[in-house]
Order: sequence, then structure tokens, then C-alpha cells
Amino acid sequence: MADTGDLLQARYVGIVAREAGCRATQVEAAATLLAEGATVPFIARYRKEATGGLTDAQLEEIAKRRAYYVDLTRRREAILTNLREQGLLSDELAAAVDAATSKQELEDLYLPYRPRRRTRAQAARERGLEPLADALFVSRRSRKRPADLARAYVDPDGDVPDTTAALAGARDILAERVAESADNRAKLRDLVGREGVLASRVVRGKEDDARVYEDYFEYRERASRAASHRLLAIYRGEREGFLASSLEVDDDRVLNGLARGWDVHPRTQCGAEVVAALADGYKRLLGPSIANEIHAELRSRAEAEAIAVFRANLEALLMQAPLGQVPVMGIDPGYRTGCKIAVVNATGRVVETAVTYPGRSEAEDGKAADALRAAVGHHDVRAVAVGAGTGGREMDAFARKALADARDVIVALVPETGASVYSASEIAREELPTLDVSLRGAASIARRTQDPLAELVKIDPKALGVGQYQHDVDQKALQGELDAAVEKVANQVGVELNTASAPLLRRVSGLTSRVASEIVAHRDAQGPFKSRRELRDVPRLGAKAYEQAAGFLRIRGAGNPLDNTAVHPERYGVVEEMARALGVKTKGLVGAPHLADKLDLSRFVDEATQLGLYTLDDIRGELAQPGRDPRPDFQTPEVREDVATIDDLAEGMVLEGRVTNVTNFGAFVDIGVKRDGLVHLSELSDSWVDDPRQVVQVGQIVTAVVVDIDRGRERIGLSMKAVAGPGG
Repeated sequence: MADTGDLLQARYVGIVAREAGCRATQVEAAATLLAEGATVPFIARYRKEATGGLTDAQLEEIAKRRAYYVDLTRRREAILTNLREQGLLSDELAAAVDAATSKQELEDLYLPYRPRRRTRAQAARERGLEPLADALFVSRRSRKRPADLARAYVDPDGDVPDTTAALAGARDILAERVAESADNRAKLRDLVGREGVLASRVVRGKEDDARVYEDYFEYRERASRAASHRLLAIYRGEREGFLASSLEVDDDRVLNGLARGWDVHPRTQCGAEVVAALADGYKRLLGPSIANEIHAELRSRAEAEAIAVFRANLEALLMQAPLGQVPVMGIDPGYRTGCKIAVVNATGRVVETAVTYPGRSEAEDGKAADALRAAVGHHDVRAVAVGAGTGGREMDAFARKALADARDVIVALVPETGASVYSASEIAREELPTLDVSLRGAASIARRTQDPLAELVKIDPKALGVGQYQHDVDQKALQGELDAAVEKVANQVGVELNTASAPLLRRVSGLTSRVASEIVAHRDAQGPFKSRRELRDVPRLGAKAYEQAAGFLRIRGAGNPLDNTAVHPERYGVVEEMARALGVKTKGLVGAPHLADKLDLSRFVDEATQLGLYTLDDIRGELAQPGRDPRPDFQTPEVREDVATIDDLAEGMVLEGRVTNVTNFGAFVDIGVKRDGLVHLSELSDSWVDDPRQVVQVGQIVTAVVVDIDRGRERIGLSMKAVAGPGG
């Protein structure tokens, strides 16, 4: 049963439905399931009848907005309680607070009443000048003289020695009212957000040190149109002390608008006092406050886009093609300390390691080649994965030559990003306690070739090199999105229960790090799981966790073949009914597409258990292709032996490469010359491209032509749309 504090209030359901692009009833169903502890992957896969088939993207949006509005509801209650305790809660204020639909609107209403440090206006109130401020405001269109109004508040021996001091204090009070007016704040926020110009300049005296930010030395752009990477560059330059930024608007237009809002006649003496207070309130309080808010909004928007780019790249990286459960040799190239070699068997267990020194001498070359051939033959190695770092191209060429007669062995350069981070990690020490840290990287390279997802989940995503300004964004928000990305992919692919590591298991729907460790401990003590049902024997794995996780866990070779499919145990009964209807045993139906196609799904609909055509269609798909891996087939780019450095490149060359990173302005491609080339957004396709990820993804093999080479700055320009055919 959900905690009532976690429920989404009815007033917000329609708003969330519009944002998620679905019906209100779908939001209500999803929000209830989320409040009861269901995960997004579980709801997306196994509760389609309840939600009307919402996608995981829609469910994620609903989950985020639900969390926002639940927080908003709690904050509203806290504010109302505080105002009530202070005796400040009028019926009008209570109604306004209750009607607020955003945190910003709520905080604007609360601003005049919240505890604060002592201000100039507060000091003026303490001197008894608030009635004078009221009198000036009321008289703003009259012929009364401010000095006459102020004379009654003068105390020659006190804090108000003359009328000048009295009027100054009254203006401070009016200035604060200007700045704290919810209406003024909303209007100015809208104006600056729509029309404000973001300007940046270099800090005087820092020109030489700030050359990396040269594009922003004298820069102006409508803030609402500024691209995320430019915003983050400016804010980074400002944080490092090289740039100064500001938001510019037409101040006269703002002041005229404020005067109209207060119906001020500036030609009267009292009106002039009020106008002076308006100007002071805007320039000293309201303007800087709203500018800070808009800067925060711009930064938040830019960070959100950068995080979205990082997440999309991470998902693509984790969805890279696995070679599969075959023996693989991983090589971590090195000159001074030698090339580290690790051979893993089909299950990823390290069975041999070595260090060789090719390139030092002819004798060492011979020893290294013999070692490669011996290990490949002894362990029936099917692929040699060479880390694509320093010395990678040379080692790749050496391995190809040494294994030229082993025609069934794949030799491939593979990304090694993060391998060194894994080598020194606690996870690596637990998995490979007897292996030297220098050899763990080679083992990681081999394993990530077998199954990128299973290996890369052990590495902090921020060490995988697919982010954009990842150190400049909100780290909590970034971590949340990266966790969601890993969990999405892990549950989409499915996890082999008897071989998965604890870091991978904890990404399965419903499982925590502690429960994942308990599963591994149970497996080590009791042997491999023979059925999903045995999960119930794992300590701390309760009924809810079992419900959320079971469908995403696979058991290869289980007695019940459904345990190696995405069919949830709660639906095994209907599969048995299907088998009986076709006159076969359950084992005969699993993996038999010709039988699955004969099923009349409408016969198995059961409203009492919320079993409808959504789930039945998914079940039929699993029966036709049980445990299908959604990842693509394994591929490697063709490497040109005559192109190893940027000096070997020439404009017009056509090369294959692997996409290493995708940003909002294009894609970076490893073409085997130690520096990635950039395919700019405009060079991705002949058609208009809004988002580079519509055309390419991290890990994808692409063909591109070299269109520009800047050897001085080591920059390579590539084009995919200009590829006319093989050549170069």
C-alpha cells in the first residue's frame, strides 16, 4: 500500500498527462504503481494493461514529474504551517499558495514572509517608517510634498535625524516591496527569459591565459537561443576566473513597466520618490535576483541537455554488440612496461596471462609472436581484442601478422576507455585478487569484447569518455540519469542469473546492492540457480523484489525453459494453457515460432488478473524467439595499414571508423590515428539533422571521408554525406 504522502494529487494529473503525452487515466495508474514501489522497467514491461501501454520514456517522465509535484505538495504544507504559526496566513494568501502549480511560484509568494538576514528595509521598519512608505505610495499622484509627510517621523536625537533620512528609509521599504512582488518577479522573469541577451567578456589581464575561451572574449547572444555547449563553456570560463558574464535587457523598458504597474505619476513630488524607490528596487534587488534565477535556469537547461547527451551515449555504448561466450584474448599495449595479455574462457574466467615486449628487438618480436600463437591454440581463442590506446595500432598490426595463419581468429582494435579505472577498483580486487593490477586491464578488455554491458557496468560511467562537460553539471542529477540508463539497458537485454556479477545484478529492477551481493553469495555457496523459484531462498530478497526482478533474470539450461525468457513467472500458467490448446508440452512451444503464430490470443484474455493483449502479444514474441538479445551483431571497422598517424592522412581519403562520442554539434570518430575526427552536424547527412543521434550512435561503425586536416592543432574534419564510394 502506498504512503499517502507519495501519491500524486488529482490537480496535477492533467498537467503530467500533457507533459508525458498520454491520458490522465494512464498517469493515475502509473503514479499509483510507482507509489507502491514498482520500477519503471517493471511497469513498462509487465503492467501494460494497467497503464495502457505507456513506453519507458513516458513512464520516466511521469516518474520525474510525480516526484516534482510530491515535493511541491510537501513544500506547500510546510509553508502554510509556517505562515499559520506566524499569524500571517490570510485567506487571500492561503488561496494563492494553494493555487501555485510550480515551486518558483510558491517561493515567490513566500518570499516576503520567509526568515531573512536584516535588510535596509527591515531597519527602516524598526525605525517606524513603514507608515511613511505607505503614505508616499498613496500620495503618488497627489500634489502633497514628501517633506511634509516625512516631518512627523523625524527624531533629531534618534535614528531619523531629518526628513532626508526619513524619506530614504521609506524608499528602502518601497524598493523591497518592488523586489518581493510575486507579480513583478513573474513579469521580469518572463521578459529576461524571452529577450535577455547573454554577454561575456574576458577578464582584464587574463587574455593570454584564457585563450581556450577566445570565442567568448566579446560574445553576445539571445540567451534563450544559446546552445548548451556554449553556455557551459561560458560558465566554466567564469568559474575559472577567465570570463565575466551578464544578462542584458532594456532597463528603461523595465522601469517604465514597473511604474505603470504601480500607476505612478513621476511629475508629482511623491511620485518622484516612488519612481526613485522603483529604480533602486530594480537595480539593487529585483534585477540582480532575477538575473541570478535566469542564469540558474540557463545553466540548468544546458546541464540537462549535456546530461541527456551523456545518457544517450552511455545507453548506446552499453548496447554495443557482444561477441558472445567464446574464449577471448585481451591485450593492453605498452612500450616501456610491455604488452599485457590476458586470456579469458567462454565464461570470462582468466585462464592465462603474460607480458611480452614486441618492438624492442627482433628476438623479442619472435618471443611475443610465439606467445600469441601458443595461447590462441591452447585455449581455442576466437578473438584477440587490442586496446585502442597508445601503441594500439602497432600492436594490432603485430597481432594480425603473428596470427595470419589463424584465419578463424578475429583481431580487432577495441576501445579501452575506463580499463585502467577498473584495474585499480575495489570490484577488480574482489574479482581478480591474485592478478597484478597491470594485467586486470587486459582481462577487462577481453571481457568487454565478450559482453560490453556485463563488463562496463563495473566502471563509473564518468570514466567511459562519452560525456559532454560532465564535470560541470549537477552531479546528483547526472548520477540519477546514468543509473537510469544502465538499469534501462540491463533490463532490456536481460541478465544471466548464474554468471552476472553483483554490479550487474544490482542494476536489475527491484534489486539493491545488498540483495545483489546476497544472490552472488548464495550462488557461490549453493551452486548455480536451477530455477527462478530458488531466488525466494536468497536472504533479504522479499516478495516485492522477486516480483520486480524475476522477469529480467535468465537461467540458461533451466529445467523450465520459460526461466530463460522474458515471460514473468506470474504468467507461466497462461503459457501452459497455450501449450495445451495446441496439444504440445510447454517445452515444445518455447522456441517454436510456427506454433506461436497459431495462437488465438483473444482466448487467453483474463480481466480478473489484468491479462490482456499487450502482455499476451509480448508472451507470443518470447515463445517465438526466447531470450532474444536486442543488441546488434558483432562488427569491427576495416583498418587501413597505411594510415596510422595524422601525417598519413590526406583530404579525400575514405576510411572506416568507430563512433566514440556524440555531441549536440556532431560525432567524433576513431579512424585509427590516435586523434578522433569530427563529423560536424552539417556533414552527417544530406537531409536536415536536428539531433546527431538520429544518424549515429556511440559504437557504430561508419564510413567517412577526410575533408579537413589541421596538423598544427591536430584536428581532423570528416564528412559522412560526402562519401561517394571506396577510395582515398
